[in-house]
Parts: sequence; C-alpha cells; structure tokens
Amino acid sequence: MTIAGVESFAGKLAVVTGGGSGMGRELVRQLAAAGCSVAACDVNPQTVEQTAALAGAVTAPGVRVTGHRCDVSDESQVLRFRDELLAEHASDHVDLVFSNAGIGGGGSFINDSREQWERTFAVDWWGVYYCARAFLPLLIASGDGVLVNTSSLNGLWASLGPGMPNNAYSTAKFAVRGFTEALRQEMLVAGHPVQVTCVHPGGIKTAVARNATVSDGEDAQTLAEFYDKYLLLHSPEMAAQTIVDGVGKRRARVLIGWEAKALDVLARVGGSSYQRVIAAAVARFFPLANKRAR
Repeated sequence: MTIAGVESFAGKLAVVTGGGSGMGRELVRQLAAAGCSVAACDVNPQTVEQTAALAGAVTAPGVRVTGHRCDVSDESQVLRFRDELLAEHASDHVDLVFSNAGIGGGGSFINDSREQWERTFAVDWWGVYYCARAFLPLLIASGDGVLVNTSSLNGLWASLGPGMPNNAYSTAKFAVRGFTEALRQEMLVAGHPVQVTCVHPGGIKTAVARNATVSDGEDAQTLAEFYDKYLLLHSPEMAAQTIVDGVGKRRARVLIGWEAKALDVLARVGGSSYQRVIAAAVARFFPLANKRAR
C-alpha cells in the first residue's frame, strides 16, 4: 500500500498530548495556523488552556482548538480525554495524533528511587501506549490517519554522558521507537490507512528538564541550567516545524537537530562502541558532567 503525502492539514482534526508548553504548544499553534482543528491535553490545565487561547486567536473560521487536562500515564484519563474531544469537536474520528507528552527523571536505576523511575517510564512509555490504544481505531476510521510518536535522541543512544545515567527516560524512549516501528510495519502489512512516524528530537528547549524529578541531594535548578547550557540547542518552533514537514512528507522517521542525525549515524556505524566514544567526548568537553560523576 502506498500512502501519499499530506497535501493539506485544513479541515482535519489533530490530537496533541503535552500541549501545554514547548514542542507541544508549537505543534498546536502551527497545525491550527494551517487550518487544522486541534484537541490538546496536558497534565497542567492552566498551560494547555493558554495554548488553546494562543492558537485559537489566529485561526481561520471553522477551526477549533480545545484544551483538556489529562495525565497520559493514567489510561482512564486518556479515555476520558478521547471522549471529551470527540464530543466537543462533534466528530467520530481523528486524523492526526501527536503523542508528545514526556518528562525526565529516574536517571539511575541503582541510585534513584523506584518511584522516580516508574513515574518517568509511565509518562514516557505508557502514555504513548495508552494513546495508541485509545486513538488508533479513530485514525483507521479517518481513512487517512497519521500517528506520530515522540521518542528522543535517547531512543538512539542511552546516556547523557559520564556520571549522567538517563535510565528510565532512555528505556522508555527506546520502547517508543521499537513500538512505533513495529506498529508501522503492522499497518503496512494489514493495509490500514495509517502512517506511523517516530520522532527523535535532539536538544530542544522545552520544559522536560525543568519538570524532571531529581535525586536526593541533587539541585533541580543546577540540573536545568546544565541542560540549558550544554544540551538544549534548538527552539520548539524549529522542532515543531520539522515534525509538521515530516508528517506532510509521510516520513517514517523524523530526526530533529544535527546532533540527532550525527548520533544516529554513529550508533548505526559503531554499534555498541558508540557508548564508549560518546562517554569519552562528553568527559572532555562537558566538565560539569565530570563534576556530577564524582
């Protein structure tokens, strides 16, 4: 089965999780500006309502943007969100789903608390899974659906560097990558009219680091400043535009940022040795990582 590119987003209905800030907010704004109605959700009802107001202020007639509170790690809330948006948008299907919600935390499997680890994994993996369960039938019903799951650069390589394990987040993002590729294959083999895309953002200036849980004795502000200085390189606007362009071209994978593209190549060419290469590079060029390792 061949699926043509998305020629226009006008008249479609999109779902965006994690729509209260960062890439999620920009996805909502850009989709609405392109004539697409959007139902956005976030665990923070105030920020997602702000997103809906910002995006709705510049939409064309007939385009509707709604904001909903939803913790995607709770399947009952995902199902409630689905039912709410279908009622508010008077629709029996959705055309696009962007599973974008995510948090950081639970970096060390050994040293961090089990609660931190499992909370991060629940949002970053189970949130994607629950949304696929809830919305895939509605995407199939659209006759031309698109499911976009956000993995990460940490779905390509599994660490932030020496002394900086990223265990829960990386585990979840590798799970998202594998699930998305497997689901895409299933859609193609079964002949369902749904394009499935996996997004691997590099360092995007979002609230993931600031919303992360931290270990005992670790300062959240210091961690956020480290991310801001060394790791967060690209704007949410650029990231969202790259995703929207990739969806328009029906790409199976969307890599955002030069670092995601470079590490993808390194992981493919170097195999498991990429971890030693990355560790050595970060040890040399990122002194704060070494300080955190001690």
